[in-house]
Amino acid sequence: MAKRLGTQLFVSRLSPYTTTQKLEKLFSPFGVVREARLVRDPITRKPKGFGFVTFDSEDEAQKAIKTMDGRIVDGGLIFVEVAKSTEPSDNAGS
Repeated sequence: MAKRLGTQLFVSRLSPYTTTQKLEKLFSPFGVVREARLVRDPITRKPKGFGFVTFDSEDEAQKAIKTMDGRIVDGGLIFVEVAKSTEPSDNAGS
């Protein structure tokens, strides 16, 4: 069975000036963005500096990682990777 890479990306080190709309617009050239979400502090409602972008396909997600990981966005260097799954993996350790 082929290992699924996933369609949800974890985007870290986002600027406090990055909005959900901007996040979606940044990643939309790579495919259909199903969801773009910034994680916010529950009390202050300020973004915590990371979020998630979900694509329709793994190919779109991979294209986004290749292009966006290590880019400067809103004056800061961002990192993009496949979001860690909470599901148990058959391939643990491989």
